[in-house]
Amino acid sequence: MPRVYATTTAWGELLPQDAHNAALLANAHPADWANPQPAARYDLVVIGAGTAGLTAAADATSLGVKVALVERHLLGGNTVSLGSVPSKCLIAAARIAACIHAAPAFGVRAGAPEIDFAAVMERARRLRARISQRSALQRFKELGADVFLGNARFTAPDRVAVNGKTLRFQRAIVATGARPVHPPIDGLAEAGFLTNETVFSLTERPSRLAVVGGGPVGCELAQAFHRLGSAVTIVETGSQLLPREDRDAAVLLTAVFKRDGVAVRLNTRPKRVEVSDAQKLLHLERGSTQETLAADDILVGVGRAPNAEGLGLEAAGIRHSFHGIHTNDYLQTTNPNIYAAGDVCTPWGYTHTAEASARIVIQNALLHGRKKLSALTLPWCTHTDPEIAHVGITVQDAATRGIALETFLIYLRDVDRAIVEGQEDGFVKIHVKKGTDCILGATIVARHAGEMINEITLAMVARIGLGKLAGVIHPYPTQAEAIRKAAEVYKRTRPTPLGKRLVERWLRWAR
Repeated sequence: MPRVYATTTAWGELLPQDAHNAALLANAHPADWANPQPAARYDLVVIGAGTAGLTAAADATSLGVKVALVERHLLGGNTVSLGSVPSKCLIAAARIAACIHAAPAFGVRAGAPEIDFAAVMERARRLRARISQRSALQRFKELGADVFLGNARFTAPDRVAVNGKTLRFQRAIVATGARPVHPPIDGLAEAGFLTNETVFSLTERPSRLAVVGGGPVGCELAQAFHRLGSAVTIVETGSQLLPREDRDAAVLLTAVFKRDGVAVRLNTRPKRVEVSDAQKLLHLERGSTQETLAADDILVGVGRAPNAEGLGLEAAGIRHSFHGIHTNDYLQTTNPNIYAAGDVCTPWGYTHTAEASARIVIQNALLHGRKKLSALTLPWCTHTDPEIAHVGITVQDAATRGIALETFLIYLRDVDRAIVEGQEDGFVKIHVKKGTDCILGATIVARHAGEMINEITLAMVARIGLGKLAGVIHPYPTQAEAIRKAAEVYKRTRPTPLGKRLVERWLRWAR
């Protein structure tokens, strides 16, 4: 039979059972923890100890309020245990392997890299255990929060039950996050499949990996596993990878994948899975074309669903649906004393957006603030190679909203640092409101696009126009010079016919 991997029990035990996972569990869900006696009333109860919940709890305790923090699985949530941290460990190892493969082009004879997959995964477990110290239960106890491990359920508009104990509160925050979902493919569940919650339990590299879903998770892990030695095919039902991204960026990434050996199937629908001997046969359909893809493992990354079930939301008067908990722009639920933050109520699914939403909630719930989610300027980054980073609106968004744009584009093949480093796949694309230098959005495709996008995000938040960026001196040579070059192109488009005539007259006079 093909391999089937589990990663958690109902309370958060991680596999494989080694010293690193034991250390993670000691931080995130210590076996000997005894829940405290509840206070008579809490200023704030936080349900969920992922990024949003931990941020809210830490900020609230710093204000001196009485806080209860409730978590049913692992403190730190997906980010530390099952998401960003371990995935970036794999991506880092994969990038090293790719650099060694590329070394001969730079005149360096390194030989083919030998991938010790078990060691790569062991390093990921070791580093996530180390990073989990920052979100450790003991740390939040020392901050002054009462930490409860167990399932939380609202029993009234101002009460939560946890393992037979009742927590009364003045305000509450639901920050229970989201979980991976899988499409209704016949035979998939029976054959077994991987998600971001199980893939990091692997200790053996799959020789052939089928990745269902061309979103950020699918693209990042598809490329990483390919670079670590797996034969990878990525299957996407839509017409492009990364459907939320700029189309030019998605097309470029697809070309890079194909050039490097990752097979890409677009406009392709998985229909059913069969098990034959020790392999899984994924039957695909593209229009009238049928294909059978043989794989050792199937990784599913088609999206996430909010964890809003089993919380007794009805008892607290909180509206919710398949899309999560309903909130207003202040992240207030239909119970005015209860707020929500993070993936359970927002659509983005990024750690930094969960953190930002938690800070809005603390301002509004405890400090009588009027912070709006819609006022945030939210960048994001998909950590493929090259990375794709984005902030603000896209051309498609602008067309839908009837906003006239001017777009300024610089290719990395015209940037000296990118040329000498052999990283010419990419571009900087900046959108401004037509007739102004007001930056409305940008997409960057580059090896370190996630670092580069911050300059544009800062400019948008501080309302610094693209014209001002043309005057910002950038060290030479850097890839971030592409931002200045785009700004210079904007500046060159600004002179009016009258302005040109005045300059010409001045120069004639000056001679």
